[in-house]
Amino acid sequence: METALDAAFWITSIAILLLLVASAFFSGSETALTAASRGKLRAAADRGSKGAEQALHVTEDNERLIGSVLLGNNVVNILATSLATALLTRVFGDSGVAAATLVMTLLVLIFAEVLPKTYAITNAETFASAVARPIGWVILIFAPVVSAVQVLVRALLRMVGVRTDPDTNVLAVREEIAGALSLGHEEGVVDREDRNRILGALDLGDRTVEEVMLHRSNIAMIDAGRPATEILTLCLESPHTRLPLYRDEPENIVGILHAKDLLRAMHRMMMGDGAVDTAELESFDIMDVAMTPYFIPETTTLDDQMRQFLKRHTHFALVVDEYGALRGLITLEDILEEIVGEISDEFDAEREEPIAMTEDGAYVIDGSMTIRDLNRRQDWNLPDEEANTIAGLVIHEAQMIPTEGQVFSFHGFRFEVIAKEENRIATLKIRPLDAA
Repeated sequence: METALDAAFWITSIAILLLLVASAFFSGSETALTAASRGKLRAAADRGSKGAEQALHVTEDNERLIGSVLLGNNVVNILATSLATALLTRVFGDSGVAAATLVMTLLVLIFAEVLPKTYAITNAETFASAVARPIGWVILIFAPVVSAVQVLVRALLRMVGVRTDPDTNVLAVREEIAGALSLGHEEGVVDREDRNRILGALDLGDRTVEEVMLHRSNIAMIDAGRPATEILTLCLESPHTRLPLYRDEPENIVGILHAKDLLRAMHRMMMGDGAVDTAELESFDIMDVAMTPYFIPETTTLDDQMRQFLKRHTHFALVVDEYGALRGLITLEDILEEIVGEISDEFDAEREEPIAMTEDGAYVIDGSMTIRDLNRRQDWNLPDEEANTIAGLVIHEAQMIPTEGQVFSFHGFRFEVIAKEENRIATLKIRPLDAA
């Protein structure tokens, strides 16, 4: 026993302890760098933190980061276990293998895994900033080995039919934000309105103008062939500032009339005493003050269209399909409403509430209400991939034009058709099935 407890014993013991410290460093670093919020790290870096800036740099390539940390962690753990086995075998003989297994399992589990990871997850950003620079050196040193391992892993996965994209990010920022907002709302930390605004802004790139445009059947238009006095009357009676002008048929849009341009033209025709020159009024051509219509395809994303509105210094566009037929119109206000909710002013006509709750706990809903707005108002999750409006969803699921009184059940809700206008579902009664 005295021979076993010589200088070599103590040197080996110290080496094992140092390796356990290295293992704790790798374990804690992995947890901190993967759990740290990049938003908080960016804020710290903007305040001048070099560690946070380095942490942002090393976490850009998660695959290489995790590969290097795991390689280092496995090397030190295996080496520590091998040294402990040799040391305890020398002391206890053949039973030293079992003793080494028990001792190293406890030491690695407590001091190299649970303890450092618990601290790292509690102080993720601070820990990540502190270890970012040495981890950067580890990544640089192990880069050739990690690259070789990545190639080997992809080759093995390809052999079993699994193909990986080396440019795919481990975490999608948009999905991470959306998930955090949904979780925060469920826990009561994030208000529903705040969640909807941020998610609405994130969704602009995935949604098209067709989903939010005003359908052509609801567009207020003016016949360009009408007398100037009638056009002025219609313009003053309308709550809208811009009105499309058509000739012969509503599909033939020839211009956009702005109320201010028309009023300026009328003002120029006034005499000094305030009267209007009748001859000039009769010969007045409305197209002289009309703007050129701006047409856009229905497949344009809301994000792109908002940029075009800002670039062109306008916020009114007519939407056409692939054949050039008029589908509807969209304004900048329509896009902004997808973020901030309904926008109304003193000239907007009073709108009936699209949702009314009945005494039995069901909801009477306007069929033209969009699924997205309904989901946001009620915190529901009805799918909107196949239809834009709630009436369209019922028609899609039923695969028919329902009649009044028909009832359907799908997606966890009961839908009853209350009223129709020709082939359009005007009113629906919806009840969650779990509430029933």
